[in-house]
Amino acid sequence: MLRHLVAAVLLAVLTIMAAPLAAQQSPQVNYQTWEVVAERAEALTTSPQAPNAELAQTRARIADWRDRLQAGTTVNADRIATLRNQIDALGPPPAEGETEAEEVAARRAELNQQLATAQAPRMAAAEAVSRANSIISQIDEVIRQRQALELAKQSPSPLLPPSWGAGLRDAAALIEGVGAEVALQNAGPELWPQLRPQLPLVLGYLVAAILLLTLGRQWVDSLPSRLSVRASEHSRAVVTFVVSLGQIAIPMLGVYLGISAIQATGLPGPWTTPFLNALPMSAVILFGGLWLARALLPRKAINYTSLQMPEERRVSAARVVVALTVLVAVHHLLTRAVLPLSGLYERGEAQVGRVPLQITEAGAGVWHFLLILPAAAFMFRLGNILRRLTREAVTQDLSYRHWIMAWAGELTRIVGPLAVIVTAAGYVNMGNLMAWPWLYSLALVALLILLQDFIADLSNMVQHGAEGAREGLAALLVGFALILLSVPLFLMIWGASTTELLEYWRRFLTGISLGGVTLSPSAILTFLIVFAVGFLLTRGLQGMMRSSILPKTRLDLGGQNAVVSGLGYVGIVLAGLLAVTSAGIDLSAFAIVAGALSLGIGFGLQNIVSNFVSGIILLIERPVSVGDWISAGGQQGIVKKISVRSTLVETFDKTEVVVPNSDLISQPVTNWTRHNKIGRIIIPVGVAYGSDTRKVERVLREIAEDHPLVAIDPPPAILFRALGPDSLDFEVRAILADVGTGIAVTSDLLHAIVLRFGEEGIEIPFAQRDIWLRNPEALPGGREHRGAPREAAAGGRAPDPLLTRDDAHELPGLPDSEGEAGGPDR
Repeated sequence: MLRHLVAAVLLAVLTIMAAPLAAQQSPQVNYQTWEVVAERAEALTTSPQAPNAELAQTRARIADWRDRLQAGTTVNADRIATLRNQIDALGPPPAEGETEAEEVAARRAELNQQLATAQAPRMAAAEAVSRANSIISQIDEVIRQRQALELAKQSPSPLLPPSWGAGLRDAAALIEGVGAEVALQNAGPELWPQLRPQLPLVLGYLVAAILLLTLGRQWVDSLPSRLSVRASEHSRAVVTFVVSLGQIAIPMLGVYLGISAIQATGLPGPWTTPFLNALPMSAVILFGGLWLARALLPRKAINYTSLQMPEERRVSAARVVVALTVLVAVHHLLTRAVLPLSGLYERGEAQVGRVPLQITEAGAGVWHFLLILPAAAFMFRLGNILRRLTREAVTQDLSYRHWIMAWAGELTRIVGPLAVIVTAAGYVNMGNLMAWPWLYSLALVALLILLQDFIADLSNMVQHGAEGAREGLAALLVGFALILLSVPLFLMIWGASTTELLEYWRRFLTGISLGGVTLSPSAILTFLIVFAVGFLLTRGLQGMMRSSILPKTRLDLGGQNAVVSGLGYVGIVLAGLLAVTSAGIDLSAFAIVAGALSLGIGFGLQNIVSNFVSGIILLIERPVSVGDWISAGGQQGIVKKISVRSTLVETFDKTEVVVPNSDLISQPVTNWTRHNKIGRIIIPVGVAYGSDTRKVERVLREIAEDHPLVAIDPPPAILFRALGPDSLDFEVRAILADVGTGIAVTSDLLHAIVLRFGEEGIEIPFAQRDIWLRNPEALPGGREHRGAPREAAAGGRAPDPLLTRDDAHELPGLPDSEGEAGGPDR
């Protein structure tokens, strides 16, 4: 960790010092020569007959001039900074209609003149850089227009009989030329004396190539399954992936040795040499595609399958991928050795290293059509398989890769047939652009999936198979970085040249302007490094204060936490300000944004700001500290943490409750243990009527005084509080040294009260209620009461039927609740 921190600090220092050093060492530029070069380049861009190769060379020359001119935009940096500081020291210039002292005005004018002189080279360089950028943009636009015209060019349809005739003639000429060279028809009598010294080397290369392409390939194909058995469970996937790369390396070594053997003979001529030159990359495509098919779509998975699909579909998809791989390899071999390059591949370069055969447009169209037609059929088949990934998944737990591949399958079903139609219509270059780059893109997506799985497996191996290691944050970030790094590869697949990629990269390094502030990668990197260093230093200082310094002071635990938290807030704010300053970001440019944010805070974020301010107040005034027992917001528990926005309270049932800081400031809060832990408990006790109240008081006092946790000074108080409806009400009030034990002490005292009351013959009453029945004659079995109403109606006196609850339960049909009886309690 320390090593990485030191490296980060050094990188930040070098980044900050790079600009002044470049400013001091910027080379001198001859602007007269630049004017001549720029005028010639501008004239070339307006010429329709300018060759692509010359345009490319001119663009490279202008780009070189632009780099030299860019260095001139930073000259006199120290001098300009000094002059601006001197001008600022004179104070603000006088407003309109005001004057200043003559000496100050003269000095201000002199400094402004010196500043203009120092800035003149910068302005000239900036103007030249702008002109260079304009010329480069014009050249790029001309090249793009020519490429678009080339792609939209229509040649004779390959379906026409004359096109087939031209294609057969071109094929016959190619076979004749290559066959004559292979059969040594043009070899002279001096061939054997020249070949004899090279025979041992040639035979050695050939034998090694044959062994590597046969036995070596069989051995390396079976190596992953054999090594995976010996590897541990959490390292098996990594070992399998690394060893499987030999399925590309070993055959490629065999191909290289075979080509070297043929070239060592000196026999290849102009007809076979182009094929030998294009063969290595075609072999990479072939063996790389076979490896992709075996790794992504294995017949029998060693560890797991990257795509969840039925085994039958997986095997079928692997066969289709193998067929497409062969077609792509053959297409690459023919386009680099025989077939004329289209605007997609040419990029203004001369077509060199090709067979001495002029392929006609009609013949080339037939050859391309014969390659695209089977490729489109296999693409349609592959698209049908991939689009069913989300429908026929083995499990329902599908990741984003399945949806991407299913979407790619849907497009593959369309791209293949469409490429055939476009090629059949004569737009051969457009058909090639649609078919082959799409296949390369699918291969790159498959490679990204395998690399992401490898990164996850590597993380799992490093963490020794810990739970969640494959889905950790580090593996996710590395996978995301791989996707970003693959963007230039996708652009190159679809026709972007290296010069265009370098131009995009230069614009990226230059940065973008947001609200008058230029954000470049160097500025962002400087900001991140400085802020990270400040953050780490702040955390280190907090840890030192918490563990070494504050425990030796007289501050309580709450005060120590307040100091540590405040130090953290101050350190982070200072780190942010220092990072912004080091990155060269002018905060004044964000004044309008800050005003808008203030307005937004006033309306939409007022609760968050209120909680933040309340958190600061809590840390400063400390009415509540960590470890206090509080009651707030209907919750009661121990304060565990006070943060900027909220306070974490742990209730006595071990539930964590987040209380907003504003509630602790604006609402009543009971703090049971703020200054001390002394507290009082109150236990209500009821005894039956007729009990000796003095005896009850004496017994309760003895019980309270006998408990070891009840304070003797002040002594417990026994109070006769009320004559209740059901009992004589007493209260036991006792002071405890630690109010946190109140629940346990209350429980102990209640146990003791029940036990002593039983020994002393003191009755603990229960609630009793009398029920008055208005219509007792309605009750079954209540015949003895049926005449009462009639007697009352005749002028006689009906007796009041008074029943206790216990008597009422003996009468069948009597409701249990008083409310159902319909009469008031007495």
